[in-house]
Amino acid sequence: MLGTRSIVAVLVWVGTAGAALAEPAHIALTPCRLKGVAGAAECGVLEVPEDRAHPERRTIRLKVAVLRALARKPAPDPLFLLAGGPGQSALEAIGPLTGALHAVRQTRDFVLVDQRGTGSSNPLKCALLPPDAPIADRFRDDLLSEKTLGACMKKWSADLTQYTTPIAMQDLDDVRNALGYERINLWGGSYGTRAALVYLREHGAHVRTVILDGVAPLQQVLPTSLARDAQRAIELLFDSCERDPACKRAFPDLRLRFTALLAELDRAPAHVTVANPLTGEPSALTISRQGFVQALRGQLYQPDLAVVMPLTIDRASRGDWAPFVAQNAGLEASLDVGMYLGLLFATTCAEDMPYTSAEEMKEVARGSFLGSEFALVWPRVCALYPKAVPMAGFRDPVRSDKPVLLLSGELDPATPPSWAEAAKQTLPGSAHVVMPGVGHGITHRGCTPKLVAKFLEAGTVRGLDLGCAQQMTRPPFFVSFAGPTP
Repeated sequence: MLGTRSIVAVLVWVGTAGAALAEPAHIALTPCRLKGVAGAAECGVLEVPEDRAHPERRTIRLKVAVLRALARKPAPDPLFLLAGGPGQSALEAIGPLTGALHAVRQTRDFVLVDQRGTGSSNPLKCALLPPDAPIADRFRDDLLSEKTLGACMKKWSADLTQYTTPIAMQDLDDVRNALGYERINLWGGSYGTRAALVYLREHGAHVRTVILDGVAPLQQVLPTSLARDAQRAIELLFDSCERDPACKRAFPDLRLRFTALLAELDRAPAHVTVANPLTGEPSALTISRQGFVQALRGQLYQPDLAVVMPLTIDRASRGDWAPFVAQNAGLEASLDVGMYLGLLFATTCAEDMPYTSAEEMKEVARGSFLGSEFALVWPRVCALYPKAVPMAGFRDPVRSDKPVLLLSGELDPATPPSWAEAAKQTLPGSAHVVMPGVGHGITHRGCTPKLVAKFLEAGTVRGLDLGCAQQMTRPPFFVSFAGPTP
């Protein structure tokens, strides 16, 4: 989605939604604080059946937060914000985004729900490294194993067949009902776009508008698509460096040297001793090809990190791994950075793996810098989960005439603009914005916050100034650690 840095933004998505709760519930809200959110929120819980076909069995307490609109008479339709992953907690991850959407909050409540399996909603947590793990462990590429996940699974109290997107979206609709909202607006990021599309398909009567940032339509199957989409992103980076006189002059033949570096790591991992950037102590590290490429893929998500990549590759190709280590030491080399791995695999093992195979993963990844090893973790881990039966029609494109604003970063290594274009074909009320020079997630960048606010106010894509996004460009490349050429 496996190494750290990449999966944090990895995203996607047999289960059936089941029947709604017999009687409308009510959520008692009390003041609370959310990370990254200025001012007070209101929090509460909603109890729902874990297995909706058997409501008499175990229940789950869903954590819910509401950020009230600032206006005295807010609009009746709030904005529900759906987190990525799958496996991110909305209450833990989306706080900073609410600041970028301050104009929206003037007139609308924000609602965040920890999806079942995340945050405080029966979390399926699996820590792959202790907080005090030595830096050498953070660069291992074998952190995720059947043994590790198996040990975590013994600690969970959950029927893992019940942690799928359609069931989670029934939960979301129960929250909507319990809070007394008739219609809602949806914002989804990364996997949250997949979740929003499922909600739109199954509960569309309650949808006013939808905003999808980093679009992962039902047609996208993880992890098979990841190597190809990451390859596109790094090719764009190399192309940009070649067109930039300073970058080309500083790093001639960068693409060929990168290929040679990967071949060298294929022959044998790099054994290096560098100063621990966190403590200054000498540390002996082993850097494999897989650990290296997974870290690079993670950097492609953010243009302000990607602009250092040519310099990092250049230094590594000369045997200097210190910059690479320094850039990644603060990021745990594991899947569980802000991610509830149990839900990640419960969802993708049920909803993606029935539609792909190890052979297809190898074929799609052939010739890519990421390779297939990254994806082949899934078949091994999914063997531990209940075997999923493909759900009829689940992968069909979502069709709706509701207003939908599709947002893409040109350089996105996980959900490039082509996936939004695929979704757009069956959403006649949609418009697609592609922002140049940007990676995964554009809601907080450039003119997008204003665009989103105007879209929500108007309730239609007609009349929006979609061209404002074209003003963005990729940040200049660093040709030394002093920064870009002045």
